[in-house]
Amino acid sequence: MELKESLAAYFKENADYFHVEIRLLQYEVQIIGLDSLVDLPQSIASLQTQTSNLVHASLQPAALLKILGKLIEPKLEAIVPEIIKGNLILFEPKSGTCSAVLPISKNVTRSVTSPETENTLYGASSAFQEDINTNIGILRKHCSGGSMQVETYKVGKNCPKSLLLIYHENRVAPRLLHSVQAKIKAGRDQEVDHIQQLGNILGVNPWSFVPNFNMTEMPQNAAHSLQQGKIVLMIDRYPFAIILPSLIMDMFCLKDDYNYALPFMYLIRFLRIVGALIATIIPGLYVALVSVNPEVLRLQLALSIANSRQDVPYPAFVETLLLLIVLELILEASVRLPKSVGPTITMVGGIILGQAAVSAKLVSNLLIIVLAGTTIASLRLSDFRTR
Repeated sequence: MELKESLAAYFKENADYFHVEIRLLQYEVQIIGLDSLVDLPQSIASLQTQTSNLVHASLQPAALLKILGKLIEPKLEAIVPEIIKGNLILFEPKSGTCSAVLPISKNVTRSVTSPETENTLYGASSAFQEDINTNIGILRKHCSGGSMQVETYKVGKNCPKSLLLIYHENRVAPRLLHSVQAKIKAGRDQEVDHIQQLGNILGVNPWSFVPNFNMTEMPQNAAHSLQQGKIVLMIDRYPFAIILPSLIMDMFCLKDDYNYALPFMYLIRFLRIVGALIATIIPGLYVALVSVNPEVLRLQLALSIANSRQDVPYPAFVETLLLLIVLELILEASVRLPKSVGPTITMVGGIILGQAAVSAKLVSNLLIIVLAGTTIASLRLSDFRTR
């Protein structure tokens, strides 16, 4: 079976497949590709412009196609991956020469916009996007030195994707770098469609509650991590940078903090630490003081709490757990609902639910205050937005 028929049979279910013939110099050349990824008219015009400007017009087909692109074998298994990547295939049937050419691509990626999941006050407002080459360019703008290294790996068999390993060669620990490189090379055959699959390649325990890497949408945070000797991973069509290893201070320290005066920087970080302690300790402390050791409280406060819980039918532990679940549902709904109605619905829903729960004597007034403060304190953590 000829190459044309083989490709037509392979892409017979793909409506965007095209196979046309044009004339370049004195040769009849077949052009093959996918119309959803290639701007065909502009690509043909670009090829004709390039060939018309050649000094030597009597080139052999192999020499001509080598000038225009990268020569490949005229075989199905070599051509199909290039087509799927969005390249244009040029095939001269008389000589059997085949070349993969970088075409004029159709714009299937959004432009660089401001971050949506992270906020910045005194930093750059650009964010990563789905195109991995654009992300590298943005990151290089923030790391203008020559020590930044970018290694490319192809991972996955059924749906190959580009996985980038980025580091500063004079800052990263060699042991960390060699470990990550070895794990990626050993897991090249595994598919990487989401972060859990990437964690499997890196040997992360999937049931661990402690994160082994952070994610950021902001290039300045990724650049700051590189300067600290960390490693950044990027996946094609994934608009976040994965930073490893993850340290506990990453929850409280941001690159944006350095744009404040030194006293304010330490004050902001201190407030984040206090917020983490409040979010962790206060709910359990409320249950302990109300249910187990009420004598620790002052008499007036203990009587006030007992009066607010007089008609509540549940123990303090069940009461607290129930309201924590409701608060987490409200937070999840605020993330998933459309931006036009999300804040309004969650605010009204929270107020109505809280007031109704207190009026129905399902929870006490003090617990509403405690858990509202706990929720606000937990939002002080810098990495809450990327979890």
